[in-house]
Amino acid sequence: MVIPLKKQTADAQGTDEGTPLRYGAIWGDGAARAADARQALRAFLGHTPRTGRTAVPTALAVDAELATSELVTNAIRHAPGPCGMTLQLSDDELTITVWDSSTEKPAAKNADPRRIGGHGLHLVYTVSDRVVVALRETGKRITAHLSLPPNRNTTDFRGITLPA
Repeated sequence: MVIPLKKQTADAQGTDEGTPLRYGAIWGDGAARAADARQALRAFLGHTPRTGRTAVPTALAVDAELATSELVTNAIRHAPGPCGMTLQLSDDELTITVWDSSTEKPAAKNADPRRIGGHGLHLVYTVSDRVVVALRETGKRITAHLSLPPNRNTTDFRGITLPA
């Protein structure tokens, strides 16, 4: 079950210039599913144009979905208890934060095409501009920062100029 951290009407959220859009979810022990997190991210990004903002480029949305899926899957597999996710979209970046109850610092493993599994955190580092791990007394918080292109109206995420 997903419990919204903050309820705002679609009209009120993010209408002021420079105000970041935010979404949050908390899952109880054993209730988190990566599919639900991906669906929440897609809905969040789909809501962006309704706030008067430019849509997030498709390539960035795909990278964000991968990061979301991997971070939530790691929380499910490696941490007992509840976990949660917050999404924030500002004018210059999308941040995906997942928290869980494990106090162990995660380590990205070197890529090994012969290994099954263990590539998730490496993928998150690959698609993100910056990843921050914050250990807390009751668990940890991992935040993936994905930068938005400076002019989203005319430039695709990969730097390809699009017709205006």
